[in-house]
Amino acid sequence: MAREGFITVPGGRVFYRSVGSGGVPLLCLHGGPGFTSYYLEALEDLAAHREVIFYDQLGCGGSERPSDTSLWTVERFVDELVAVREALGLDRMHLFGSSWGGMLAMQYVVDRRPRLESLILAGSPASMPRWVRECEELLAEQPAEIQETINRHEADGTTDCPEYAAAILPFYRAHVCRLDPWPQGLERSFAEAGMEVYHHMNGPSEFRVVGTLKDWDITDRLREIDVPTLLTGGRYDECRPAHLDDMHLRIPLAELVVFDDASHLCFAEQRESYMQVANDFLDRVESKS
Repeated sequence: MAREGFITVPGGRVFYRSVGSGGVPLLCLHGGPGFTSYYLEALEDLAAHREVIFYDQLGCGGSERPSDTSLWTVERFVDELVAVREALGLDRMHLFGSSWGGMLAMQYVVDRRPRLESLILAGSPASMPRWVRECEELLAEQPAEIQETINRHEADGTTDCPEYAAAILPFYRAHVCRLDPWPQGLERSFAEAGMEVYHHMNGPSEFRVVGTLKDWDITDRLREIDVPTLLTGGRYDECRPAHLDDMHLRIPLAELVVFDDASHLCFAEQRESYMQVANDFLDRVESKS
């Protein structure tokens, strides 16, 4: 039976929900920023072996949505993660991060040096400048008329136009989620996304980061991650396999699994295989602790 409620964090209250029981808990961080935990619902499969906890970061989903852009910083989201962990009494835990959630997890590990059993990252870059460069390469593979439409709307600041939304959809279907139809949780995340947070920190699209995260880069600090780490991604992920390969070489205790016929949401696209890999990794880590 799911357990849910609200936790007070710096700047407001966030909604959390947990499923399963026993074992070492797994705390899950969603992407965006501002994209809600709903699209992570496939990870509930891991609750057969342990408690799995999700929360919507401040500004999206079921959490409060204060209108104060001074709250949308990496440092405050790390403080928020610390507050959630303390409120739930997670003395021991594994940490999972998808996309931005993995960036947040890495920043938490290198800045706060917390006790963690392990870290799982899904499609999470170590460098936003590299992410942008590689997404531009993927965008260049789209038809010329699609690129022209995207570039025109971004230059004009009209990215809320339906024509822009239609133009970026093929990119999303190729590199964000290749399932058809998209999972209900993904649809709900789009519907309840915190766009103020996303626009402030990221910008108007997946592949053009112009917000406060545009220079975020911890590549040179990856060697400070000293917990067992499972890097995962999809063959067609917008966080490209070459980026993950480089992270794999830099994180001392890292393993890397790239899923074929999958992209940014590889945990949903190759659900059964992903859960097998994740459970094997978590069990192996716990057997050594």
